[in-house]
Amino acid sequence: MDVTLLGTGAPAGLPRPDCPCAVCATSLGDHARAATAALVDGTLLLDLMPGAAFAAARAGHSLGGVRQVLLTHPHDGPPVEVPAGLPQPGRVPDGRELALLTGHRVRALAMDSPGTGYAVTGPDGRRLLYLPPGCAPAGLEEGAAEAAPYDLVLADVVGRPDALARLRAVGAVGPTTDVVAVHVDHDVPRGAELLRRLAAAGARAVPDGTTLVAGAYEDVPDVPRRTLVLGGARSGKSVEAERRLEAFPQVLYVATGGTREGDPEWASRVALHRERRPASWRTVETQDLVPLLGQEGPPVLIDCLSLWLASAMDSVGAWEEETWAGGGERALRGRVTVLAEAVRSARRTVVLVSNEVGSGVVPATASGRRYRDELGRLNAAVAAECEQVLLVVAGQALVLRG
Repeated sequence: MDVTLLGTGAPAGLPRPDCPCAVCATSLGDHARAATAALVDGTLLLDLMPGAAFAAARAGHSLGGVRQVLLTHPHDGPPVEVPAGLPQPGRVPDGRELALLTGHRVRALAMDSPGTGYAVTGPDGRRLLYLPPGCAPAGLEEGAAEAAPYDLVLADVVGRPDALARLRAVGAVGPTTDVVAVHVDHDVPRGAELLRRLAAAGARAVPDGTTLVAGAYEDVPDVPRRTLVLGGARSGKSVEAERRLEAFPQVLYVATGGTREGDPEWASRVALHRERRPASWRTVETQDLVPLLGQEGPPVLIDCLSLWLASAMDSVGAWEEETWAGGGERALRGRVTVLAEAVRSARRTVVLVSNEVGSGVVPATASGRRYRDELGRLNAAVAAECEQVLLVVAGQALVLRG
């Protein structure tokens, strides 16, 4: 089953008309995207976008063989006319299945927002899932027919990463499922940054006019198993780390900061983090990281190593010169080595967050300088065990490795 993406953008297209944002201002040439529409084997058209006939011609196809046009969502972009010769667009009621004379079967899936998703099975048995913008499947259950692994998924990965998490949770997206982002809007910078964010979710983006072959998974990006995210205060490092796992179900969030009674400012910080995390994530508060890294299970996000280090330095008496020289330094280095080895041997997906403090003002106290130095050593040791290392500055992620 071949699927040609006549457009891959949001309903209003990209750039949006009259939008002054930086993404729209730079989404020119190959970075411009028409409203999403997918031509399946030249016979089935999913969604209708302005200039569909010309878009098909540019991609080397004709709409002359289209026998069915199905809509997925209320179109909020420019007015769309039905090209001459095309059948009138329609919509399949949720739960119903449509059999085409071409051998394709189309089943309509209920969504959690206005719209209809379509599961298409081709004559060759390959399966495609096409979701409307801003929507995730509603009521999917593990073991249901709709939950079997799809060969190709076209979804609003940027706008609804939780939709991908739901599909993974029930087995509808597996390691060989080609997940391609469509309905791309100006929510994320174009080009390399878009591709980087999608790759972290196991998805990719392609230009308008690309033809995809369902079942060909050679281009499915490999999700890094271990990632370290560094950054200064309020740099956006925690947001970046959380974003990397929001398309995965049952994430274990490990908070190393603990609770601080009588500190309302700290409580406010903790509450902000909790509100931002998906409801499906589980949270544990601990600084005993090595056993967690040694367990099998869903992805784990550790936020953050700098607080873990402060606790470890407390426990070895790092702030007292005599204790530090009498064995505290050796004990701390041992703990760092054990943690780095646990990261190296971890079999689950791991994202770690840490502060980067070495570029700031030199601390005025000996204890502050010691903490700064030891955090630098810890970050270097953990980074050496990670496939991907990012530095977040002013909300922008710079790839240091990976």
